[in-house]
Amino acid sequence: MKIKIACVGKVKDAFYRDAVAEYAKRLSRFCTLEIAEVSDEKAPETLSAAEETQVMEREGERLLARILPGEFVVCLAIDGKRFTSEQFAKTLQATFDRSFSCITFVIGGSLGLSPAVASRADLLLSVSDMTLPHGLCRVVLLEQIYRAFKINAREPYHK
Repeated sequence: MKIKIACVGKVKDAFYRDAVAEYAKRLSRFCTLEIAEVSDEKAPETLSAAEETQVMEREGERLLARILPGEFVVCLAIDGKRFTSEQFAKTLQATFDRSFSCITFVIGGSLGLSPAVASRADLLLSVSDMTLPHGLCRVVLLEQIYRAFKINAREPYHK
């Protein structure tokens, strides 16, 4: 089993990087984890709508280049489906049971995902109704993936 996180930008804060590294270590007994970072575009607050679209399209092209045919793609989106941890665990297991060897989670840049990336998704997933900093979003996602593996292995994990 392989989990890939395709994301725009690097995690800048050390405490988020440490948390990502911790969950990567924990996940290593359940799956192969790949974090595929693509560079982000400069996006000052003063962009026009057309410029915002261009930024999302350029970042989207880089994200799509990291997604291989045959991967099950889950795009994080604020309007995506919401799961309990148990439902998320069942969804992950059902996806692997359907012979997908890799589940790719996609985290967009500060402006979100381009329509081309969103249309490639097999599932749109929301981790929160609130806007989260990029690094925290990555940590929350990795923690929930780890929790899902623990649930599916019927191993205890704090509630």
